[in-house]
Amino acid sequence: MRSRLATAIVGLVASLALSAAIYYATGWFVFFVAIPFLPLLFRGLRDRDAAETGDGPAMRACPECDFRTTDPDVRYCPRDGTALD
Repeated sequence: MRSRLATAIVGLVASLALSAAIYYATGWFVFFVAIPFLPLLFRGLRDRDAAETGDGPAMRACPECDFRTTDPDVRYCPRDGTALD
């Protein structure tokens, strides 16, 4: 959680500095507040890496077909209704 907070603070400072530089150079008021939210875009990559290393939720598979899921709420295969292993 600390690295995410640090990234957000650095992003906020960078966006304010970029906004000030654009205002100084062009006279246009542009306010970039979307930059601190970039870590949210890459959250899925970290979750996928955690699932591949075994740190994430357990993978459940259908014994009849190739259906696989990590969602703990899914207990049956949506294709044929077989209980997942």
